[in-house]
This record gives sequence, C-alpha cells and structure tokens, in this order.
Amino acid sequence: MQLFFREEDNAGLSAETIKSALLESLEGRQLRKVLIVPPDFTRFHSNAGYITSTYYEALVGMGCAVDIMPALGTHEPMSQEQCAVMFKGIPFEKFITHAWRKDTVRIGEAPGEFLSEISEGLWDEPIACEVNKRIMDEQYDLIISPGQVVPHEVIGMANHAKNLFVGCGGREIINKSHMLGAVYGMERVMGKDYSPVRKLLDYCSENFLKDRPILYVLTVTTAPGGQIHTHGLFIGEGRSPLTAAIALAQEKNIDFLERGIKKCVVYLDPEEFRSTWLGNKAIYRTRMAIADGGELIVLAPGVNRFGEDEEVDRLIRKYGYCGRLKTLELFKTNADLKANMGAAAHLIHGSSDGRFNITYAVDKLSKAEVEGVYFKYADYSETAEKYNPQKLIYGWNTMPDGEEIYFIPNPALGLWIDQNRFNA
Repeated sequence: MQLFFREEDNAGLSAETIKSALLESLEGRQLRKVLIVPPDFTRFHSNAGYITSTYYEALVGMGCAVDIMPALGTHEPMSQEQCAVMFKGIPFEKFITHAWRKDTVRIGEAPGEFLSEISEGLWDEPIACEVNKRIMDEQYDLIISPGQVVPHEVIGMANHAKNLFVGCGGREIINKSHMLGAVYGMERVMGKDYSPVRKLLDYCSENFLKDRPILYVLTVTTAPGGQIHTHGLFIGEGRSPLTAAIALAQEKNIDFLERGIKKCVVYLDPEEFRSTWLGNKAIYRTRMAIADGGELIVLAPGVNRFGEDEEVDRLIRKYGYCGRLKTLELFKTNADLKANMGAAAHLIHGSSDGRFNITYAVDKLSKAEVEGVYFKYADYSETAEKYNPQKLIYGWNTMPDGEEIYFIPNPALGLWIDQNRFNA
C-alpha cells in the first residue's frame, strides 16, 4: 500500500483529508493488537499527535487493543501533561516509556566492511542493531510509525527507520550511529538523503525488520506563527514513503539565503526545549548560514540543563563543547566518553569550531555553568528585551539602532544555508 498526499494550497492538508487517508490505510486489515510509535514532544509540530489520536480512536472503535510507545531515544519520558496536549483523547495509561538502556533486544549487526564502504573509510567498526523488544513482539498485528521528515544533523533527513532504530533503539546503535554521523561531518549530510547513517538504518531495516508489519506514516510540515501546516502525508511500507517525503521536505524545510548571516537570533519554545541536547538544534540548523566571525544568540527561556539524562548531563558539564578535534582527542583517552559515543558526537555537533560565536541567553542556568561548556552567557530577560521574539518577524529584521539580524522562531522545523557557502 502506498498513499501519498500533497497539499493543494499553502494552507496544507486539511484535518479531514488527513483523517480520511489514515482510515483508508486501515481498510481490509484484521487487527487485534496494534503498537503506535510516534515521536515525543520534541516533535510536537510534526502533526503526529493528531495522527496518533486519530488512529487510536479508529482502532479502538474496531475493537482493537492499542499501545502507544513514544520514540524517545535518550530523551526524558513524556509527562502526563505533555501527552494530554500532544495526544488528545488517549488515556495516559496507554503510554509505554521506551527504556533505551534495558528494554532493547539485539536483532542483527551491520558489518564493519559495509560501514567502511559507506563512510569512505572513516568508520570500520561493526554496529549492533537493537530495538525495543516490543517492536519484535509478534502479538502486534501492526506497528504504525508516524513522524516528520525534516533536515537532521546526524542522518541528513529525520524519521522512517530512525524512529525505530534510534527513537526506539538501544545503547550501541544510538551511540555509534551518532558518532558515525559526527565523524563523517554534519555539513556533508544535513538536508540530504543517503548519508552514512541513513544507509546504516536502511541496511538494518531491510535485513532485520523485513518480516515485521510496519506501516510508516510520514509528514512534511512547517509551523508559521506556531500553526502546523501539513504539506504532505506519505503512508506505506518500505522505503518509498521516505523517498517521496524527502523530496518535499527539501523544498519546504530548507531556506537558501543570498548571503551569510552576521547575527542570527533563534528562539527556543520553553515547552519544547529544556536542555542544550535539544536546544543545540539552533546551532546545527543555522551553522551553514552564519558568516565566519558571526554570532548566534539562542533565546532559551526553558533550558535548565545540558543533557537529557544525568550521565550525559555530567559529561557535557565535564568536557564542554570544545570543538571537533579536541573532542576526538578526549574521546581517545577518556573511558567515560568512549562508553557514551552519542554524547561525544553531540559535543562535536554543538561547537562552531571557532568559526562563529554562540551565546546562550538563559535564566535557569548560571553564567558559570554556561561558560563552563564553552558558550557565551547572556541574561535572558535583558536579551529578550532587545530581541523580543514576540515582535521580531521570521527572517531579516532591522533593529532600531540599525543593526541587521536574522530571526528564526523554531530551529527544529528547517535548515538554513548560505547559498554561496553551499555552492563553494
């Protein structure tokens, strides 16, 4: 089955069109028990909340038992309040928390020879393919994997098999896939298909999940003014939905700029971004647009920590965002970083390598904490008074003093590239 829908106008697909497509995808299926694996609250604007709730209502109406397991990866579990906001109408007891350290099973391994081939010789260690044990549970007649295809710093374009092998994956595949992406270089992959990490997950999917009844439900969205616009909906088995969604996401979620940005201001919604682990999307998605010697100001009123769990938070505080070469040097000589490759990769991604300055404007972290991880510190209230996110418009703004800035209200929904740097 392949059900592909694209918007007819800039308003996006209507809720009625989306619901009709979802119901059509269930036609003719004899289902007793279904597992839905949506993204978590950090992908609120994916429209996966509405999709999951619609499926839940329809399946329960068919007399089917339904479990919901958000694809957390290493993120903190969703709260009852977040579930109520994102997944309207679904009882909280239906949600299962993915425990990436203990609830996974090994289902195969990608060989080192293959990894060396796809990484141009930069990585030659085998990687174990691990997923949450429920993905392999034959009690489920269908596994529905909704999610948003959008530019991503590790894999190039997010979602599809990433939702299962990283969002519902175990320690090794999460850590090593992130390190594979970091070693290969994020600026070589962002916004593109067939990155080394994508090829790894395609391999795992084709070889180890081919007998599982997985239905991908992929969206391409934007959120101007905070309102979700679903530009495309791609439903089906196999890789075809991803290929089609990537083509549309490259059109809708990549902004090519005519010149580099000297000062970029990015706002992080406090309900969505509470750590630099997530908030550093402000860095990943703008780094190809910021001019050498420029500045990135991150307005982060909700950020109160660095890592999403205690161990990763400790490692970020210990080593900081000290640059790619320094992090690789530390990785070779420190056992705690070797045991947490995902954290090491994150440290590489979160540095500009001295090319531009990164300032975090916060009120829940101290100056010493922010500067301790090699970012510049600014007081949130003072910075937001000057660069008021409620008054700035998306894109280029000229301030009262004549200063020109580029404002991005949500970095998770796109990728910004200086056309001249891209061409070079």
